[in-house]
Amino acid sequence: MKNLIFTIRRGVMTVVLCGVALVVGAQEAASPNGKLSAKTIGNKFVISYEKQKVLELADVPFGKLNFVRKVKDDYQMLEGKRLHCTNRANEYSAPLNGNGEAKIVMRLYNDGVAFRYEYSNLQNCKAPAEQTAYIIPEGTKRWMLQWSDGYEGFFPMSTTANVKTLGGFGGSREQKDFNTHWGYPLLIEVRSKEQEVRGKEQEVRGDGVFALITEANIERRQSASSLFNKGEVFSVVQDQNDLLLTGDWHTPWRVVIIGRLADIVQSTLVTDVSEPSKLKDVSWIKPGVVSWIYWAYNHGSNDFNIIKKYVDMAVTLKLPYVLIDAEWDEMDKVASNEGKTIEDAVAYANSKGVKPLIWYNSSVGWVNGAPGPKYRLNKLEDREKEFAWCEKIGVAGVKIDFFSGDTQANMDYCQDLLESGARHHLLVNFHGAPIPRGWQRTYPNLLSTEGVYGAEWYNNVPTFTKKAASHNATLPYTRNVIGPMDYTPCAFSDSQHPHITSKGHELALTVLYESGLQHLADRPESFLSQPKEVQEFLGKLPTVWDETRYVSGYPGESAVLARRSGTTWYVAGINGLDEVQVLFTHLGFMGKKWKKVQMFADDASGQWQISSTNQVPSEMECQPRGGFVLVINK
Repeated sequence: MKNLIFTIRRGVMTVVLCGVALVVGAQEAASPNGKLSAKTIGNKFVISYEKQKVLELADVPFGKLNFVRKVKDDYQMLEGKRLHCTNRANEYSAPLNGNGEAKIVMRLYNDGVAFRYEYSNLQNCKAPAEQTAYIIPEGTKRWMLQWSDGYEGFFPMSTTANVKTLGGFGGSREQKDFNTHWGYPLLIEVRSKEQEVRGKEQEVRGDGVFALITEANIERRQSASSLFNKGEVFSVVQDQNDLLLTGDWHTPWRVVIIGRLADIVQSTLVTDVSEPSKLKDVSWIKPGVVSWIYWAYNHGSNDFNIIKKYVDMAVTLKLPYVLIDAEWDEMDKVASNEGKTIEDAVAYANSKGVKPLIWYNSSVGWVNGAPGPKYRLNKLEDREKEFAWCEKIGVAGVKIDFFSGDTQANMDYCQDLLESGARHHLLVNFHGAPIPRGWQRTYPNLLSTEGVYGAEWYNNVPTFTKKAASHNATLPYTRNVIGPMDYTPCAFSDSQHPHITSKGHELALTVLYESGLQHLADRPESFLSQPKEVQEFLGKLPTVWDETRYVSGYPGESAVLARRSGTTWYVAGINGLDEVQVLFTHLGFMGKKWKKVQMFADDASGQWQISSTNQVPSEMECQPRGGFVLVINK
């Protein structure tokens, strides 16, 4: 991180406009349903939910908020938690420090707050310093991700910011000094005094109010941001932006999703505030399930015969896509391929009715010692030539890997790639990349993004094995809230390091995790040895959902979600603990009319329990690190 300028004042990290005094006022703003309110009190800005204080902003550079308008917008998504989204908010604004050419624009939604800073008449200057600092008191439960440029790490629960820095990928090395740099999203739970008085013995898990901090709508000339803390104060700091700005400019939206766990999980606030797509024809954008080589064969994508195995598996399971991963540019150097190239592999997939996706190195992050192909996308003319070739030979999409963080240059490059991809009808999956910040609405050919500590880490370090179940039960409340997540789920066999999650747990991840391109991790012989019901399930698995509902659970312990595709509901649950747990499956929102319920679960010996019934259970007993899926046909 470079060129970051901030001041320390009265022990609080904050950023202020030079030479202008704070204007302090008192004005309460409210959401359309009135449950969420916000107002300045002294030099702080207090956000409350149902009259309970949830979050404070320190040293706010604005005073009285003035009502501007009611925001009313309906829009359609091609993938995500739901296809039809509604955008309803009350919008307010206030000048920054009395400066008429700078203002804050704030929207209060029923499920959160979004605000940004807008500037006029800039004259060849750097982006104005950030104005936001959140106060998270010690003792507050929080799930925080230590920042890295690929956003690959755990979200351990803590009640303090005094957490040691992990000295290596995934905590594979010794912990070092205290961490002060945090990535989005950051989840906190705020408990009322009444809840604290009841004590732990009477506590109902998840009955507190939660707030999830992130950002959205990165546009041209903007960097992304992350959080730096000094004690209880977490300051938003924009990453490197070397541009000199003239005219009007604004920050991305600072977003805080607020409410009960259901509000957090079901929220579409990140896309609500993001720019609509300008694409007129989106008929070629088809989400779907993908067979994926890398988890079992790190270097398999340079082997024509291994690629054929994954294409053939996709045919058997009726999957629409196959991903040919890194090193496909070296295929002709492998003797057993007998001169076959990537064009032969693409042609073979297309001949079988399977659409191929292929991998590229972005060549801005890990380059030296990294796999290729490299340097084919960085320049506009090279990128257009490469993507035109992809379109010509029948490639359906590209996976682009190894970016280098949240800088303005990276953000613009990602948008360049998405726009070029759309011109050549290519789906896009970003890996080794920053988290989604709303581009899935603006650029609907972006169907997935990694930005998560996912199943490929079974290839790298032993750390994941014991922590995976709890981590998996945290992601539905953190990372996957903000956008599609290419975790690469569902492995019944082992990679380099073993997994100890159950078969039911692994199958549940395919529903629990939302991704427009859902890459299945395991090897062909493992999938094809599963019961025919499991194979049929994978062949019919949707990656587009009409509706998503939180059912039950608590971060790190369990998660049960219900997703609807047409008239069929998929209910998935996982146990994040090393002990048997009863997970609640109260599904009153579905009504009581259904034709058939198919159940996938585990027995105590770790074997499949597969059955059909016409009854929906109100609870499921989950084995340690276990899971289940219910497929309910209405």
